[in-house]
Amino acid sequence: MNAIRPNSAMARDIAFHIHQQTDLKAHKEQGGTLFTKGDGIHVFDENGKEYIEGMAGLWCASLGFSEKRLAEAAYKQLLQLPYYHTFFGNGHTLATDLAEKLISMAPVKMSKVLFQCSGSECNDAAVKLIWYYHNAIGKPEKKKIIGRERGYHGNTIASVSISGQPHMRAGFDIPLPGFVHTDNPNYYRGHEEGETEEQFSDRMAANLEKLILAEGPETVAAFFGEPVQGGGGALTPPRTYWAKIQAVLKKYDVLFVADEVICGFGRTGNMWGSQTYDLQPDMLSCAKALTASYQPLSALMISEKIYEAMVKQSETHGSFGHGFTYGAHPVACAVALETQKIYEERDIVGHVKAVSPAFLGGLEKFSQHPLVGDVRGVGLIAGVELMADGAKRVPFPAARKVGNLVMAKAADHGLIVRAIGDRIAFTPPLIITEAEIAEMLSRFGKALDDAYAVLKSEGVAKAA
Repeated sequence: MNAIRPNSAMARDIAFHIHQQTDLKAHKEQGGTLFTKGDGIHVFDENGKEYIEGMAGLWCASLGFSEKRLAEAAYKQLLQLPYYHTFFGNGHTLATDLAEKLISMAPVKMSKVLFQCSGSECNDAAVKLIWYYHNAIGKPEKKKIIGRERGYHGNTIASVSISGQPHMRAGFDIPLPGFVHTDNPNYYRGHEEGETEEQFSDRMAANLEKLILAEGPETVAAFFGEPVQGGGGALTPPRTYWAKIQAVLKKYDVLFVADEVICGFGRTGNMWGSQTYDLQPDMLSCAKALTASYQPLSALMISEKIYEAMVKQSETHGSFGHGFTYGAHPVACAVALETQKIYEERDIVGHVKAVSPAFLGGLEKFSQHPLVGDVRGVGLIAGVELMADGAKRVPFPAARKVGNLVMAKAADHGLIVRAIGDRIAFTPPLIITEAEIAEMLSRFGKALDDAYAVLKSEGVAKAA
């Protein structure tokens, strides 16, 4: 590790900047990496080193890091109407156009769109609307929200309470009361001996039903789920999981919010993860690839029955008392509309389907690596489970942080991936080519080999 030079950008960063989702003590002592440029699927740090961004930033830079059409859309809008709000019945035509576009694209019939600035805000707003709705229909006791362990829905107080991420709860007095959690559907780690994926899904659904009954169905308002868990490790659902989960929700009149913040706009090989897994949500949240992350914007799509309850509540109270200054920002809306044009013109969904076999097939080859226990994915999202003994499902000691070791070795080879515990996540930009996939996987293979050599020397990994 190189010493941090006084007055360097990194020294000033340590002095003045708090980094999110970061080991603050380690960052204070060692610093991190500062990036200065992007080009296609690549980013470059302040020293000029090139990396393949295997995570599209935070699951989000769907069109890569140098799409000039989006920069031009933002610039033109900044010159014409750089800001306006949507409070008090005011607005602008860009929000109108984008809302109409999203409703036309929705995977199930939706009625209206509520714009926010981030996925976290979007899911937070969904919680408010769930409570608002049940008050309107005369069921004020129906307020509890169910999330899943290892699920991720954001970092506002409500959205992180839905989330099942232990490190995001610790020290914050979270989750809030009324937020409960059901199983993490990680078949590889969680299945019992001899249990098929279908049987595992039966058990997951049965456990959800037991939770609802234990809490009292009359008190359970909604269930949040990502079609593919992102923060849970790019974790695809086991076979028949979603059909069985949705049957339980319907049985007990529990609203379903599909969190498409990561999966929406092509990531799973369809425009929506809800299409990939035949989901029938009452609300759908999206963000990230909505603007290819060139501007902060999120959208909550709402069914007609929820909208009608909102109108009733607004009439009762004199106003729909919710909003954010920058919700439906015109520059963000302009970028989102241009992003959707690019997806259509370049058939981004078709491209994902075309390159997905090279991506998933290439990762699957690492199943034979001595550090790898399981590989699962769909479209251009996948997770690689690291195990001391893959066949017997024996994990590495948690304290060794093997995932972080592999992530660091990948960075050494110019590849950015995400360690989620001892699971390595991949979500490259949707524009990635087969040749770029091959290079990405080559770099990952070198990282696995380097990590294996370290762990074998430490006696943590067995000889191949």
